[in-house]
Amino acid sequence: MLKRKPNRTLLALIVLGISLATAMPAFARYYSASDCAYRAERAAGNTYGAVGGAVTGAVGGATVGAIVSRNSRRGARKGAAVGAVVGGTSGAVRRSSTYRRVYDDCMAGRLR
Repeated sequence: MLKRKPNRTLLALIVLGISLATAMPAFARYYSASDCAYRAERAAGNTYGAVGGAVTGAVGGATVGAIVSRNSRRGARKGAAVGAVVGGTSGAVRRSSTYRRVYDDCMAGRLR
């Protein structure tokens, strides 16, 4: 009878699989909630926010109001008021969505 050689390929694959499975958590980065909150706050701080949106909206609204209205001064005032409200709202929404997006990405491990 022929002496059978041991199948070392299967043993090598099993050892390789176990070693890779134990090494993977060492390479993955997990951030705590406070780390992600800090990262999200810093990203949201780089946006204009409510005040910046209100200023930008007021300037745009005053420009459009002065051009469209017959009485340019009154039109500029009304346009600035409407632009400030709309710009402030959209700036706050943009800041909030930036915070939420960066926080969710960080907690999921998808960092940019």
